[in-house]
Amino acid sequence: MMLQNFFTELMNNQVLMGGVAGWFSAQFFKTLLYAILNHKLDISRFWGDGGMPSAHSSTVSCVAVSAGFVYGVGSFPFAICVIVAMITMRDAMGVRLETGKQARLLNEMLRLFSKDNPELPEERLKEFVGHTPAQVLIGCLTGCVVAFLLNLLYV
Repeated sequence: MMLQNFFTELMNNQVLMGGVAGWFSAQFFKTLLYAILNHKLDISRFWGDGGMPSAHSSTVSCVAVSAGFVYGVGSFPFAICVIVAMITMRDAMGVRLETGKQARLLNEMLRLFSKDNPELPEERLKEFVGHTPAQVLIGCLTGCVVAFLLNLLYV
């Protein structure tokens, strides 16, 4: 009985379910968009970082908007969620985007130098880690729309 209550409470947590749905929606759209643009389905894009839309932005904006619906926009939980969303989205187009650019450059250097030195590692750095401002914006809008739609289910 206690386990059943746990899962019932978990599924009724609008803020948590909003975050999960925001992430899932962005990852689904990212995979679909990649398949359309590249004419091939790559399921690894569903779990991958980077790309359009930003799943990080979708997740945190959906959590923030859901917290606004549940607790009110004047509440402490809403304030925390908005600040964390702002930090996450800024980081996605700042530090993480620059990390991806550096990884591309280092991978190119490894490719060039590995011809002359076979002892260099073959492993390449992950290049899809950050987001452009447009990817963050679309991710944020995706999260907001998902939160509004979920709110209709929870009302």
